[in-house]
Parts: sequence; C-alpha cells; structure tokens
Amino acid sequence: MNVHTDLSFVALVLQASVVVQAVMALLAFLSLWSWWQIFLKMFQIRRAVRDTTAFEDDFWKGGDLAELYQRVSQSRTGAGLEHIFTAGFREYAKHRKQGSASVVTLDAARRAMRAAYQREIDALEAKLSGLATVGSVSPYIGLFGTVWGIMNSFRGLASVGQATLAQVAPGIAEALIATAIGLFAAIPAVVAYNRYTHDLDRLATRYETFIEEFSNILQRQG
Repeated sequence: MNVHTDLSFVALVLQASVVVQAVMALLAFLSLWSWWQIFLKMFQIRRAVRDTTAFEDDFWKGGDLAELYQRVSQSRTGAGLEHIFTAGFREYAKHRKQGSASVVTLDAARRAMRAAYQREIDALEAKLSGLATVGSVSPYIGLFGTVWGIMNSFRGLASVGQATLAQVAPGIAEALIATAIGLFAAIPAVVAYNRYTHDLDRLATRYETFIEEFSNILQRQG
C-alpha cells in the first residue's frame, strides 16, 4: 500500500508541532521587522549622505558664515552636518557677543559641535543593534525549533516496530524548515548591519573632519 505524503512547504508548516510553529512564527516576525528596518535605515543613511554633501558644497563656497547660519537655522529640513554647524556657530556668536576670551569661545563652540555630533550619530545608529540581535539569535532560535521537531519525530517512531524513510522524512523535513527560516532572517540582517556600520563610520569621519576644519576657521576669525 503506497501512502502519498505531502511534503510541500505549506503542508510541512501546517503539520508541524505547536512549538515548531511558534518558532517559525517568531522567526517570520523577526525577518519582516529586520527587512522593514533595513529599508528605513537605507533611506535614512542615503538622506544623511546627500544632505552632508550638499551642505559641504554650500559651506566651502566661501560665503559669509553669519548669512549661512541664518539660512540654515531657518530651514526645517536640515540635519546632520547642518545641525553641527548651527550648534557651533550659535555658541561661538553668543560668546563673542559676551566678550569672552577667544580660547573660551572656541572651546565652547567645539563642545557644542561635539554634543550635536553625538546626537546625530545616535539618531543614525538607532535600531542597528536590533539588526545585530536578529542576525545573531535567529539561527539559534531556528536550531531550537529543529531540535524540538526532530525530537518529536523520534518520539513518534518509538511506538513503531519498523521505521521507514517515509515515516522519518516528514518529521525531519518540517523540523529543518525552522533552521532555514532562521537563516533567512539572520543573513540579510547581518549583511545590512555590517554595511550600515561601515557607512556610518565613514559619515562620522566626515562629521569629525568638518568639526576640526570649522574650528580652525573660527580660531582664525577669533
């Protein structure tokens, strides 16, 4: 008697035990969340790089800094390097108006720019740790589902006098699906995390370079 066993993906998921199905559902949620964050972070970093390039081009045209400050501070769409510039120039202008010493004025401007720099980097790094977490734990969650499914398969075979491949294959196949879903969730998250970390390091270097160069300009003006 030939018994046809449905080994399609949907059938194996539906026939899996409750624990394995819960593991699969959790991994599917983590995968969807990580892809959502991947696209959001991609757009955020691209916008930051584009805004940084545009502001650098505007800044190094050599125009009046006070005029640039007024124009940038009134803009509601600026971010990144513009915020660092406005924070530093605002503090510099305030101390100059108060008649502070040049050393004190420059130090205050640098501290204001460093604080703005840290806020911008923190905003860009938000949710990156989540991608790292998904990339590191998803394979282990999938492995847990696989181990649980295989364990249940062998427990079911304990009451069978003679085990055949047809009896073993469905249980092992549905268990291995959990590992496959875990890898599907982990690999894109790890790739995106490494890529975005590299991009943010380069962007942070551009921010720090601007702080040093702008500090030199303020020092010469002081």
